[in-house]
Amino acid sequence: MTKKFNLVVLLLAFFGVYTHVDAQSESFKSPVITDEMTVNPDQNREWRAGQSKYSAKPKNMWEVGVHVGRFSISGDIPTTLFPGWGAGIHLRKAINYALSVRVNAMYGTTKGFDDRFSSASIISLEQLPNVGSITNGMYRNYKNTTITGSIEGVLNIGNILFHKERNKWNLYTAVGVGFASIDTRVNNVKNGAIINWESLNLDPNASYADNVKKLKDAMDSDYETKVGNNRDVSGLFDNGKNALTIPFTVGVSRKLTKRVNLSLEHTYYWADYDAWDGFVYRSAFDQSNDSDNGQYTSLRLGINLGSFDKRTEPLYWLNPLDGALNDVAELKQRPKFDLTDSDGDGVIDMLDQEKNSPSGAAVDTRGVTLDSDKDGIPDYKDDEPYSPPGYEVDSRGVAVIPDKPVTESKLNEILKNTKTDWWLPMIHFDLDKYFVKPEFYPQLQSVASVMKSHPDIKIAVTGYTDVRMGDDYNRVLSYNRAKAAIDYLVGTYNLPRERFVLQYDGKADPIIPDLPASHNITKKQEMQQYINRRVEFRVATAEDAEMAAPTGPKAGADTPGSSRKGSKYSGNSNSGY
Repeated sequence: MTKKFNLVVLLLAFFGVYTHVDAQSESFKSPVITDEMTVNPDQNREWRAGQSKYSAKPKNMWEVGVHVGRFSISGDIPTTLFPGWGAGIHLRKAINYALSVRVNAMYGTTKGFDDRFSSASIISLEQLPNVGSITNGMYRNYKNTTITGSIEGVLNIGNILFHKERNKWNLYTAVGVGFASIDTRVNNVKNGAIINWESLNLDPNASYADNVKKLKDAMDSDYETKVGNNRDVSGLFDNGKNALTIPFTVGVSRKLTKRVNLSLEHTYYWADYDAWDGFVYRSAFDQSNDSDNGQYTSLRLGINLGSFDKRTEPLYWLNPLDGALNDVAELKQRPKFDLTDSDGDGVIDMLDQEKNSPSGAAVDTRGVTLDSDKDGIPDYKDDEPYSPPGYEVDSRGVAVIPDKPVTESKLNEILKNTKTDWWLPMIHFDLDKYFVKPEFYPQLQSVASVMKSHPDIKIAVTGYTDVRMGDDYNRVLSYNRAKAAIDYLVGTYNLPRERFVLQYDGKADPIIPDLPASHNITKKQEMQQYINRRVEFRVATAEDAEMAAPTGPKAGADTPGSSRKGSKYSGNSNSGY
């Protein structure tokens, strides 16, 4: 007994240390649930974009478990503190965040001893075959073996949380329906002769434990008398019995890791059967006809099955309010949208990388003064903003072209050194859209002007997205954006389509790197995501080649406004913020 107690203390100490260390681990952080990890990716994608009120239910893991514990029978025969043991397995699957279904099986064996002497007349009251035919008085006893199987509905109580992210403990209760196959036997014979029970003369004032020890000393290990089957229903055992059971369970679980949890629970097995312990009557003076029932207190180890890249933990370990509370927190932490534009260049200070641009100077989308031909003279001072490539320029930014004819070798040298890194404007797009926004028409007009003044050059048009969504989706969306920009220039300025080289690179090469792939971000981060959603224009080189349309899902929409419905930010409604 001392060894068992020390083992229990050691296990509890280990459990306490383990849970303290693990409390700050990733096991207690909300999981990142991608669209593909839900039962309806399209619905979840629309929810993240603000187009649906409800997220899709996450795909979640099955739990398989093993259990071991104390098994006893509450009936007509008293038992010791630890009369027997049970063990088994279970399989559990969450239906939603509160309700799950569990299939459970248990094998148990237990014993009972009555230290009150029952005379032959009392024993004869029993209506069970074999037991009722015992002709001598005895100290009643039994050994029982039971196999149970059940299907249960489990109601989880511990994961709806308003004040913290995740639950470490879960309370639950369960009820179900099942069966028990019962084999009960009585020990009445030793060495081939009926035990002389009266000679034991147990002291009624002695402790129950002492009397049970004397009973065990007088018995052998063979429980030979089988309790008859008064219902004539075959069981799993020879001469056994089958009984319908209704298990009632209460329990508490402790999460150890994302994969493993430990539970302590107690199950009460109700059965309309009064001979589970081998006897129907408690005593001659207490002829109780109440049914016997099983009692099983167990320790369970549950293991979640599956890949965390494809499924979440079982839903009863997730907080169903997590998504809604994250959205509320995001709204609270968003800073006041400041529309101040100190230098009056049309780019607010929150995004302006050059807050003191000269008055009236043209700037790019970052608020930096434009130098379109990269000749070192900003456009507002440049008398020739788009100087021919390959020539030096004077102090006014005008190309210095020699009067004498250019030889073929000189022409080749000029072409070899042609500047193809002119700064051409870029345009930006709303979330999940490829609609060309009217505020970028002036930038596109600048691109058209360069192409008309230099009819021999081609323009490489490259589309990009932010870091959210999958690679296939983003490649299609970036292609759509580049194509929309080209279609606008061709249709509006009658430029030949063959002068454009369409390219796309999805979420690669962001202007602002290392942004989170989530919609639950700050307002500043959302603005930075907007900067990365763009189409860039540059003078094409001989190495640039047209890229074919990618294969993948339908991506984006050719309509104005963000795909996230509702008012998100104050300021320009066409800004995409």
